[in-house]
Amino acid sequence: MDQVRAMRVFTRVIDEGSLAGAARALDLAPAVVTRLIADLEEHLGARLLNRTTRRLSLTDVGESYLERCRRILTDIEEAEALASAAVNDPRGNLRVLMPPAIAVHQLARHMAGFHARYPHVTLELAVPGPVTALDESFDLTVITARVELQGDFIARRLARTEVILCASPDYLARRGRPKHPSELKDHALMLPPVHEMSRGVTFERCGGDGEPLDSFFAMPSRPVLATASTDTKYACALHGLGISGLPSFVAGDALMEHALERVLPEWRLYSYTLWAAMPSRKFMPARTRVFLDFLLEVFGGKDEDPWLAAAGCPTWRPAAPAPDAPAEALPSGD
Repeated sequence: MDQVRAMRVFTRVIDEGSLAGAARALDLAPAVVTRLIADLEEHLGARLLNRTTRRLSLTDVGESYLERCRRILTDIEEAEALASAAVNDPRGNLRVLMPPAIAVHQLARHMAGFHARYPHVTLELAVPGPVTALDESFDLTVITARVELQGDFIARRLARTEVILCASPDYLARRGRPKHPSELKDHALMLPPVHEMSRGVTFERCGGDGEPLDSFFAMPSRPVLATASTDTKYACALHGLGISGLPSFVAGDALMEHALERVLPEWRLYSYTLWAAMPSRKFMPARTRVFLDFLLEVFGGKDEDPWLAAAGCPTWRPAAPAPDAPAEALPSGD
């Protein structure tokens, strides 16, 4: 029995949640996966998995063994990466976890460029939903967080993204453009699920130096749509349903193309920081290193919002010019 291979299959069964899922992910016949798990259990003299017709679960021994397996496989991978780093040829399977909106609206447009640079790296991308914490079963996790990350792991800042209010120009032409957050009660709103908005939201109006000048606390009225799906709110906003709060990395292109218009551009809601996080390791595989460098290159790696800057509608407005400034130096107000 190839014990290392069996350990890899065992950990993949747990990651995928089923023998069939592991077989598909590893491109193996289901019977091969079943046999390898059975051979491993026979070799150890212990049952690792409890099997029923509907689900798998780890035994107590299986939980302890899984933790050790991950450490051993990581050490093997690091040893292989250390040897291959001498020829500087990133290759192999790179497992990445990130929120679906980032994958769809940002990563997808850059994947052809990454593949052209590193044709021997296969990106295995998981996009199950919001990602707010590191998952050590992945080589790299892209996290969105409103606070600084803390923990025993490596984290690099990719960018900041502000959540802004947007609507289609057609909708705003029909219903009017609110000038103050208090006017939102008269509009069709698309919001997160009701329980997420139960504490209300605070708007801040900012001056030229970025310092808050005013604030307004609002309890959202009944929305026309409540959903945790960012892409659903985005699509509905494009088609004129109403006003939605969207991350700038989602709305940026539509703002530049004038398919969406920013609502209340002088009022701030809140921002998220995008992080690339990895388990702490003595040696980072070449494929992980080049993908991290690629993300930093694409996103900028600064505590700035590149999407609002590119769309020409950042919240922080420039200070008003001196009274004797020439007319052409006055801000456009866009």
